[in-house]
Amino acid sequence: MKLFISKLHYKKNLDIYETSIILMLRFLGIFYSAAVKLRNKLYDVKIMPSYISKAYVVSIGNLTTGGVGKTPVTAEVAKYFLSLNKKVAILSRGYGAKMSNKDPKLISDGSGALCNAEEAGDEPVWLSDNCKGAYVVTCSSRIKAEKYIMAKFQPDVIILDDGFQHRKMRRDLDIVLIDSKNRFGNKYILPAGPLREDISNIKRADKVVVVNKNHDIQKALQYCDYLKKKFKKDIYLCKMVPDYAYNIITGELLPKETKVMAFSAIGQSSGFYEFLKKDYKLIAILEFEDHHMYDTSDVVKIISYAQEEGIEHVITTEKDAVKIINVINDVEMPIKFFALKLKAFIDIKEVCGE
Repeated sequence: MKLFISKLHYKKNLDIYETSIILMLRFLGIFYSAAVKLRNKLYDVKIMPSYISKAYVVSIGNLTTGGVGKTPVTAEVAKYFLSLNKKVAILSRGYGAKMSNKDPKLISDGSGALCNAEEAGDEPVWLSDNCKGAYVVTCSSRIKAEKYIMAKFQPDVIILDDGFQHRKMRRDLDIVLIDSKNRFGNKYILPAGPLREDISNIKRADKVVVVNKNHDIQKALQYCDYLKKKFKKDIYLCKMVPDYAYNIITGELLPKETKVMAFSAIGQSSGFYEFLKKDYKLIAILEFEDHHMYDTSDVVKIISYAQEEGIEHVITTEKDAVKIINVINDVEMPIKFFALKLKAFIDIKEVCGE
């Protein structure tokens, strides 16, 4: 049901049944929207104070639910500050993790992930393995996490992964991401639409990054110009480009034009499938809910579906790969599992400043 409603958020032509669902959800959204507006107002007028860290705090977030590209952009920001010889810590809520996130958990001490995705969540583990040198901590309370990491490692820079709505901690740089294709969907507030808060709140952002996850760069550039005029903000383009697909067990590369089946459990997954269609023969797609944690039955389902389609190679995202790699060891493997490696091209120096 969650996946079905998420698709409605971005669907343009709704039938009568779908329209009735959205109308009902819009009514429910009145109360959510009012609460968000009140909360933001209390922070704006400083009735609700924000905690001030001794570190330089960077927030990377968005206005919508689902996958906009926060994780790879977070990695680029972390690598930038690491290149300046800064001690960097990434704070994540650890959404979908099996272990409790009530108290701070050290997921990486800079050497890579200290636990698997099932225990810590897919995003913290991926960041741990792709941002060597950065500390990664999960906790439902960003302030608890900040106090923990400051006491243990005294980082110079703290990055709040998915932190735009987290106003309990003051930030020095607020970066907001927008998907160039899906944008703000139907422009409704949750649960009728994908918006976590009103679009006008983009005014709080210091920098806005438009993430392009398809091959139409021209439309993305035009959208950047539109946003710059509308919001009078610095707008930057981040181009996500497919690099190669690798076997998640052996590391072998997948030849182009291979027939594949794709599966994923990410928000706004259409960009991932569009990338695959360019280099591979995409025969079938199997989708799971965002942040879904795979188990043995899921792997069996994936294998069965692939075999029904006569496919020997299945491909997923790197975020999904860190979740499924431990599970596939428990199942006989008549097919091969691959992950698509993406490159992020962004003027990170301009986005982060000096």
